[in-house]
Amino acid sequence: MQKSISFKNANISFSDVGKGPTVVLIHGFLENATMWNDITPHLTSKNRVITIDLLGHGKSDCLGYLHSMELFAESIDVILKHLRIRKCTLIGHSLGGYVALAFAEKHPQKVKGLCLLNSTSNEDSIERKELRARANKMVQTNFTNMVRMSFVNLFGPTSKERYKNEINLALQEALQTPIQGYLAANEGMRIRPNRNHVLANNTFKKLLVIGEKDPVLDYKTSLAEAKKTNTELVIFKNGHMSHIENKEELLQVLKGFILDFLNLKYVKQTL
Repeated sequence: MQKSISFKNANISFSDVGKGPTVVLIHGFLENATMWNDITPHLTSKNRVITIDLLGHGKSDCLGYLHSMELFAESIDVILKHLRIRKCTLIGHSLGGYVALAFAEKHPQKVKGLCLLNSTSNEDSIERKELRARANKMVQTNFTNMVRMSFVNLFGPTSKERYKNEINLALQEALQTPIQGYLAANEGMRIRPNRNHVLANNTFKKLLVIGEKDPVLDYKTSLAEAKKTNTELVIFKNGHMSHIENKEELLQVLKGFILDFLNLKYVKQTL
């Protein structure tokens, strides 16, 4: 059941199910808490699972025209304080990973483990920053087509056909995102800093899950990031949407990460 809390006069929607060690699932850009619907039931038998609609996504309100990673992280901290949760494992997909890093930077003592799912601690490249700036201009007059194009392009040709139904359902959720939510999050991602140090300098569990054919995150750059930050690495053969393209394998990896072991069938050890 969805709950809500007020944050800086904005409504933040979240769910809280299960009992045990706390796991916080943070969705990506143009997604919402429903992206975890097929994942959550497999985790709640042994864990307390919190899913959150980030500002400007799902059932949560927008808060101005810049949702920085720090602001997103602050909203998560408010929810955890409300629920009296002192320590948790964070799992963030794409944008959600950037938010998890911002949270861990400010509250490392509250983090038991951090999993970046199709995400990175690197900042955007110059080219990527320019693309985001252009997208924020174009989306104001052509929102639907921009969302369709950017979302579908996260998948390779094979995945587009194989997961057609799943992609369509996820796309319909993406199209419910308000334009203000798109603009605010995209600008927040554009200006986010490099946070390699959050991974490199902390002793909590760290995991980077990447797709070999990810069209958003360069594969070789991700390999170098894992090595530089001494972060455990899992590699799937598909793209940016591992929760759709590699759902069963991902479930095994996440269960292993949460329980302090990883199934070596899916793991490429730290480089």
